[in-house]
Amino acid sequence: MPHYRDLFRELRLDPREIRTAADLAQLPILDKSTVRADPSRFVSETRRGRRAELLETSGTSGRRLPILHDRQSLLANIAHGERDRRVVTSTLGRTGGYRVLTITYESSTIHHVLSLYRQWTHIPIRPDRSFHSVEEPLPQIVGAINSLRPEVVVGYGSYLETLFRALTARKIQIHPPQVVIYGAEAMSSEGKEFIQREYGIPVYSRYGSVEALKIGFTCEADSGFHLNDDLYPLRLVDEQGRSVPRGESGQVVISNLINRGTVLLNYRLGDIGVLAKRFCLCGRTLPLLGELRGRVEEVLFLPDGRFVHPRAIWGVFKKHPEILRYQLVQLEAGRFDLKLMTVSRGVYDSAVGGVLADLGNLLGEVAIEPYFTEDLATREPRKFQPVIPLGDQPT
Repeated sequence: MPHYRDLFRELRLDPREIRTAADLAQLPILDKSTVRADPSRFVSETRRGRRAELLETSGTSGRRLPILHDRQSLLANIAHGERDRRVVTSTLGRTGGYRVLTITYESSTIHHVLSLYRQWTHIPIRPDRSFHSVEEPLPQIVGAINSLRPEVVVGYGSYLETLFRALTARKIQIHPPQVVIYGAEAMSSEGKEFIQREYGIPVYSRYGSVEALKIGFTCEADSGFHLNDDLYPLRLVDEQGRSVPRGESGQVVISNLINRGTVLLNYRLGDIGVLAKRFCLCGRTLPLLGELRGRVEEVLFLPDGRFVHPRAIWGVFKKHPEILRYQLVQLEAGRFDLKLMTVSRGVYDSAVGGVLADLGNLLGEVAIEPYFTEDLATREPRKFQPVIPLGDQPT
């Protein structure tokens, strides 16, 4: 890996001196902007690195970041997943044969990873999985849940919160699942309490990213995220990069110790968290992230009564790699400003028509005013917000 080869030489540090997770703090903190500038410098030059599979960050920062995962680490991910799957199976009272309905977008990472698993493995007892898109209208999602009657529903935090609030507000009946799991972005504490109170469904969460697939998970005791620190050591730092003590808020920094594709050590994810001072009442002794303050992705409410999740909008821009960054601002229910960042005005002029057409197909009869920009800046450690909805929305 050119980056680390140069880094150890510059620091006059022998890599053999890095023996424990604590030793990783000797390395400077790595930001996404550094990786994005030249992702190839972080890819292992071994055979595992050369044969690695390309995944891609979901674009919550407004810009894509290619991340390679070697096949061995992806296969190990199946075994690592047994930790959080145990929470689900203990709630269901069965270890397999249950139905899972996942609401995501069509090109999300999970589709790619599961496709690889189907090619490379044979697991005789799998959950019966079905997938639906965040772009589907509410009646279609309701129909799928009532038809499939899944024991587990999985999706993005803000999407599931909005879904269950809409079901209640519109007095729509569904066959309730036994478990709700959210990931990829946060769900508000009020939304979580609402689902558990109004529907009697336990709500669990999984914390991960394309850079580190299984960072942590919540359990039945609901005390926070159990951290897989043997896979992805995590620490919290202040603005100067100094580790903060337990109980204090800090920026999440992780090291991926299992991936030999894109190797990321001491990598700042962009989330804010608080390490708990105690162990969980469930008896698990993994370190506990008592709070995770990742950004809750807001949902757009449209004049025709539909709601659109930001990941559906991301699905539009994933088809337009010439758009380096975008920001869609909702001014009124049916009126938007759209800022597009491209390398030049010429690229913008050639791309804007197709972008507007695709957004129109998704959002319907709304007015979108596009603008060209050479820079959409972001302030670390907060993630850039590519979709900005109106203020408080009806539930």
